[in-house]
Amino acid sequence: MGTVTLGVSIAVPEPYGSFLQRQREGFGDPAAPGIPTHITLLPPTEVSAGALPGIERHLAEVAAGFRPFPLRLEGTGTFRPLSPVVYVKVTEGEAGCTALQARIRAASGPCARELQFPYHPHVTVAHNIADADMDRAQAGLRDFCATWTIGGFALYERGTDEVWRLEREFPFPPQTAGVPRQAADLSRPPAPSC
Repeated sequence: MGTVTLGVSIAVPEPYGSFLQRQREGFGDPAAPGIPTHITLLPPTEVSAGALPGIERHLAEVAAGFRPFPLRLEGTGTFRPLSPVVYVKVTEGEAGCTALQARIRAASGPCARELQFPYHPHVTVAHNIADADMDRAQAGLRDFCATWTIGGFALYERGTDEVWRLEREFPFPPQTAGVPRQAADLSRPPAPSC
């Protein structure tokens, strides 16, 4: 039946997602066109194609146990010299992202796996490019800021062309009490609030 490479992530909504992807391309990251802007919950993981139905059931169960939560991106950071990455920081919603990825990777589930580094939610804007370009990315986006309410996450599959494609979305049950309608409506682009 073969294997597939999957990833689970929170998509950065428009207009922020396209903006950051264009910035990443502009910094010279050759992988940028094939990677939608995201916060990783499960890094690239090779699985049997036959395991997909069980993985999708697991992800639906995880999503059912969460509620929308606020997220804020602000400023930049880097994992250098340990890893050649520059990223936009998650400054609000870190605990929610951390809890979500832990449930997705639970040892009892089909997505169980160890991570190479401790989990740290972020949005990669430069990876494995020249140091001068990494510096440019870190300086160029230091004033970037975006806020929105996370309403779920998605499963992606990497094709043989190295492009990540959306396979299925897993929305959280709506939270209506105490949340303004516009905050719960993820169909509209968020208004900048930074």
